[in-house]
Amino acid sequence: MGSYPPIPQPEILPPDAGYTQPPPPVRRKRPSWAAAPATYLLVGINCAVFVAMVLSGVSAGNPTVDQLMHWGADNAGAVLFGGEWWRIVTAMFVHVGILHLATNMWCLWNLALLAEPLMGSVGVVAVYILTGAAGNLLSVLVNWILYHNAPGGPVFPAGAGASGAVFGIAGALIVLLKSNRLPVPPQELKKLRKSVIYFAVLNLVLGLSISGGNLFLHSGLNIDNMAHLGGFACGLLFAVPMVPRIGSPRAVFNRRLEIAIIMVVGLLVLFGFYLAQLPPQ
Repeated sequence: MGSYPPIPQPEILPPDAGYTQPPPPVRRKRPSWAAAPATYLLVGINCAVFVAMVLSGVSAGNPTVDQLMHWGADNAGAVLFGGEWWRIVTAMFVHVGILHLATNMWCLWNLALLAEPLMGSVGVVAVYILTGAAGNLLSVLVNWILYHNAPGGPVFPAGAGASGAVFGIAGALIVLLKSNRLPVPPQELKKLRKSVIYFAVLNLVLGLSISGGNLFLHSGLNIDNMAHLGGFACGLLFAVPMVPRIGSPRAVFNRRLEIAIIMVVGLLVLFGFYLAQLPPQ
């Protein structure tokens, strides 16, 4: 990480000087939650929702579609024709069983802890909500295209999970870790950025492979790849106007973050308005 100057030693005074130097102030170490409050908050909300679901009688391993819908899962029919647009946000805090929750929270934990020093706590919450919403909106559109003309009437699948938002954080990291403002050796940044790219690519390929296998083998495993792709693309877009908080003047970082949030919110509103015009049949 580079060399550091030697720590200056306190001057030692002779005994007859009549006084001694006061001890240096002791800096209290900030608890880890204070260093990354947004990461703890998002993981905590997801876990709290799952605990509440289980305590209410929802299966911890295999919840039903009705149970997921009751707790706010995404569904193209409910959103487009029932006017339940709030599902676009609530779905990113609902999980299909303990394994689904554990894998998503593990990825969220690692990526958000890396992202929070670069985009701040407000930035992490914003990118989670906005990219998760982008993924769910894209999922609604694709599901409408695939199922609205199905024989016997449209039957839309339910979607839930934080993975779209997780992919969004990964996308934002890929852009921000390219910045030359970061006080980190270029080789270290390159390795870190490459690992995030590998994570995104491998998981996208894995999701597409599982969906392809389910199409032919009817394994019952369904992956909402559109939520992943939408979240990832939105994360890349979100980070384009930004600069990392580390190495940037506070005013510049805050202004760029505001631009990113306003830009993405505007695009999502326009996308949502377009979806609202889709015919039911």
